[in-house]
Amino acid sequence: MRTSREVLAPAGGPEALEAAVRAGADAVYLGASLFSARAGAHNFSKAELKDAVAYCHARNVRVHLAVNTLLFDSELGEALDLIAYACTLPVDAVLVQDLGLLWLLRRLCPSLPLHASTQLSLHGAAGAKAAADAGFSRVVLAREMSLPEIAAVHKACQDLELEAFVHGALCMSVSGQCYFSAMLGGRSGNRGQCAQTCRLPFMAPGGTGHDLSLKDLSALLQTDALLKAGVCSFKIEGRLKRPEYVAAATQACRLALDGEKVPGALLEDLRAVFSRTGFTSGYLDGERGREMFGTRRKEDLAPAPVLHKLHALYKAERQSVPVSLHFSMRAGVPPVLSARDEDGRVVRCQSQTLPAPALRAPLTQQRCISQLQKAGGTPFFVKDCVCELDGGLAFPAGALNALRREALSALLEQRKARPAVPFLKENEEALFKTLQTPHEGRPFALRARFPDTDVPDRAADCEWVEVPYDAPLSNLEALRTRGMRVLLELPRGLFGLEDRAAQTLRAAAQAGFSDVWAGTLEAAALARALGLSVHGGFSLNVTNSAALRWYTDFGLLDTELSVELTGKQMAALGGTLPRGLLVYGRQPMMLTRNCPIANAPDGCRHCRAEKKWYALKDRKGAKFPVRCFGACSEVYNSVPLSLLGGLRTLRNVDFGVLRFTDETFSQREAVLDAAFSDTPLSMPHTRGLFLRGVL
Repeated sequence: MRTSREVLAPAGGPEALEAAVRAGADAVYLGASLFSARAGAHNFSKAELKDAVAYCHARNVRVHLAVNTLLFDSELGEALDLIAYACTLPVDAVLVQDLGLLWLLRRLCPSLPLHASTQLSLHGAAGAKAAADAGFSRVVLAREMSLPEIAAVHKACQDLELEAFVHGALCMSVSGQCYFSAMLGGRSGNRGQCAQTCRLPFMAPGGTGHDLSLKDLSALLQTDALLKAGVCSFKIEGRLKRPEYVAAATQACRLALDGEKVPGALLEDLRAVFSRTGFTSGYLDGERGREMFGTRRKEDLAPAPVLHKLHALYKAERQSVPVSLHFSMRAGVPPVLSARDEDGRVVRCQSQTLPAPALRAPLTQQRCISQLQKAGGTPFFVKDCVCELDGGLAFPAGALNALRREALSALLEQRKARPAVPFLKENEEALFKTLQTPHEGRPFALRARFPDTDVPDRAADCEWVEVPYDAPLSNLEALRTRGMRVLLELPRGLFGLEDRAAQTLRAAAQAGFSDVWAGTLEAAALARALGLSVHGGFSLNVTNSAALRWYTDFGLLDTELSVELTGKQMAALGGTLPRGLLVYGRQPMMLTRNCPIANAPDGCRHCRAEKKWYALKDRKGAKFPVRCFGACSEVYNSVPLSLLGGLRTLRNVDFGVLRFTDETFSQREAVLDAAFSDTPLSMPHTRGLFLRGVL
């Protein structure tokens, strides 16, 4: 059944789950002890997960299990075991980032609803269509989308459910495109281990001093606009937050979606329980800039009275499940109470107490109905009640209350049971065997990426020369005349530029340039829909053999592997799809729609047009260059990665990528020479995660 308007609340642990349900959630999302994008939350053991699903289902609340991290080959089996267990409960949907896991699940449990995590960076119609074609029933949209952009996706994909964040922490980076925590501390945000590096001081010229730290999002008062744009699920971020926060945000969202006024006092309490210098409405209105930035201050900490007040929001059961009661009392026969829910479940309970002739006042219908309607302390409310009574009989109120409690308790237990989702465990071994086919590599080649068309002659020796897709055609022709095979780089962040990008790509294809680099599923789907040849980028986050298989089926010609893999992990990957890795260049650390360099009072510096490089400075003085491309800005690492000098030792990779950013022309020449001679660089550099990997 398609969802129309759902309050989706976070549950970082059992108490937060209870708070969400009692405050009015239609659904909760939670993580198990493994493979959750909020590894720092309490999360749920298998026993706790079973209890949580039963508790929610008894109360008409759906459960979405987040298995939304990137997985290594060694983890795929364990992830499938978890989901196979979840199917027995069953959960109502599983939230997925890893497309390798998606490939396996579509074959092992095809009837299980799957939701595309916001970590997949989906922000346009092409990506949403690709997700639907892949088997996702819902897409969690990127937080950076405006209302018109959301509406455009809904118009193009009307059978696809759209989920959007309406409250909670707002990451500076597009989800799934941040490598800051991984590169600087080995804790991968793509694997649920984000260390929130962006909350530290990063200073742009003339900025706030915390130019990667945004305020928390609150779009609770824009639910009508989101409904009109096509959103059906309204998601609250906060699996690391207190139950009081969950209750307050859930109730505010419930009121807003029900068309009721959200009290200002509740919004103020919500701000007090957690915010960063207050709230921002985010990107929905298309406005960006300095007002969106904020940090957590002492005065933002909630005082005890506020927490106590909010605790009252989930102190008692929320009576939200309708039930119909039928009571029959005949002379000489034990009375019977039947309880029926709207799904047709029925329980029938018989009293051990016999009615007796009334010495004073007999039991009347009015008094009987009044007594039976007292369902407080349960999740039920009595929708209708029928009492069939023989006249002149008395029946103790205590016995009637006990019968009501027995019937409602039995019905509650019955409501916990749901049919399991079929999981074809017997097919799992054969699927894994198909993924273990050793990769037959080809002679190692080099590719070079440039931020412009100022390309040294030595690049003609590269397999591909990658330049921006919107470079003038005359410049592309000049590169081809110099013997270079040109690969057009699409931005990772398109956000409303899809039509313009498609027009540019069509013109390039007519001129003979039909090979495209795509770093997101969004970009890859756009290029594929135009009939172009698509080469995958590092930011597709391919970390396992099943993901390579998914992208093979999708139609990629080749792909770069995730920068979060070690060389040993790369070497062990199977499959036929040609694969490569970054061997030189400043690693993109973050993709953001709110440019930190424009966070100064004078706004945008037009750095790309003026061919200038600006940088953020951290608290230790390291500089992180920033450059806009497409609809977003990219923040780069303070030093380049380099595996030069060790290229001959690489195993099971077909090409290496030289990723140039702010180098001078002579530096570009020097790096190309070093790469072709496999000579180590003398300049400061890092080996990235090639040896140490990530958590």
